[in-house]
Amino acid sequence: MSQQEKVDKARRNLVVATGVAGGLASVGVAVPFAASWLPSERAKAAGAPVEADISSLAPGEMQVVEWRGKPVWILRRTKEMLEGIRKSDDKVSDPKSEVPLQPDYAKNEFRSRKEDLVVLEGVCSHLGCSPQMKPLEARAEMGGDWPGGFYCPCHGSKFDLAGRVYKGSPAPVNLSVPPYTFLSETTILIGDDKKGA
Repeated sequence: MSQQEKVDKARRNLVVATGVAGGLASVGVAVPFAASWLPSERAKAAGAPVEADISSLAPGEMQVVEWRGKPVWILRRTKEMLEGIRKSDDKVSDPKSEVPLQPDYAKNEFRSRKEDLVVLEGVCSHLGCSPQMKPLEARAEMGGDWPGGFYCPCHGSKFDLAGRVYKGSPAPVNLSVPPYTFLSETTILIGDDKKGA
């Protein structure tokens, strides 16, 4: 073998070795890069349904749980609260919940599976702030005819205790009702309405 042939063979080996090393390096970089696009375990868990124990939730009390990174309110309404909802029909923009922001089973007068329990996403439909509950006792602050509801301090949107938006509010639509079901009398599954009833 001549000196030139030895040099050519060494070059070929070097080119092949460099190509193989570059290919392996590309795979080594591409795999973690592609894997970074997959949702993390935390992200998967954030979208998973969550159970809420409502066994100690008394009439007039609200419990907050987190689902998909959002606050979800569970409010056990009193008879007075339900009566306030009935009296709000002429004051709210969408009294019959025509805008589809709730599952079919919550497209009723109280926007819930059971009259006394409402489940709402606690996120204002205007700019995503979190409204505050303002009970009947907040009339001095909210006005003499306030039947109780939710108030968004960011821009002044008002909602009744069924999550229906008041006319004249900056919020364009009602609060959303997430999918949910009752696993038992004391447990609600939020984020899945296919189990239970």
